[in-house]
Amino acid sequence: MDLPGCDPARLDRTYAQFSVVNRAVAGWRGIYRTHLRPVLSATTVTTLLDIGCGGGDVAILLAAWAQRDRLRLEITAVDPDRRAFEFAGRRKHTRDVTFRQASTAELAAEGLRFDVVISNHVLHHLDAAGLPQFLAESALLCSGTAIHNDIRRSPAAYALFYAASWAFPGSYIRADGLTSIRRSYTTAELRAATPPGWAVARRSPFRNLLTLNRNPGGD
Repeated sequence: MDLPGCDPARLDRTYAQFSVVNRAVAGWRGIYRTHLRPVLSATTVTTLLDIGCGGGDVAILLAAWAQRDRLRLEITAVDPDRRAFEFAGRRKHTRDVTFRQASTAELAAEGLRFDVVISNHVLHHLDAAGLPQFLAESALLCSGTAIHNDIRRSPAAYALFYAASWAFPGSYIRADGLTSIRRSYTTAELRAATPPGWAVARRSPFRNLLTLNRNPGGD
C-alpha cells in the first residue's frame, strides 16, 4: 500500500478497514485512560499531534473520547502521504481535529510544539537510522508526553493475524499487516534501539509502547 501506483480503490478500503483493526488490537482505549485522560483538562486546551495518522481513525477516536469526558483536546493529525491526507479529510470529524499533509521535519521547521505527541504503527516502518531521527523530531515537537504505539513481533501475533485477516477482502490489510508484523520490533530490540530518556513497555495484545515524559516532576 506504500507504493505510489497501488490501486486507489483498494487503498481507500484499507484505510477504512484500519478503523476496525485499530479498535480491535491497537489498544488506544486503554492508552487514553492511562496516559492521555490524566493530563487533559476541562478548562485548558491540550494540544496533541498524531504523526503518520493514515486514515485518521485514531485521531477521531481520541477526540470523541475527550469530548465525551468533557475534556478540551485539540488534535493535529499529519501524514506526508497525499492519499492518506485526502482520505482522512473526507471522514466525518469535529472541529477539534485538523488534518495536514506534512512531515515531522516540516512541523519542526515551523517551530511548532504540542503538549502530547503520538503515533500508531509508525515505528516498524523505521530502520536503525530512521528510528533515532524520528524520535528526535517527535521529542522536539513535544512539550509534555510522547506516546508511540506499535506492533510487537512474535510468531503468535503473525499466526493469529494470518488467520483473522481473511475477514478483510478487497484491501491491502492482509499483506500489509503480515509485512508489518515481520518488520516490527520485539520489546528487547526496541529497548536496545531507543535513545536514553525513552521508556519501552510491553503491552497486550502484542504491543510495544514507547513513551517520553518531558516533565517528569510536573503535575
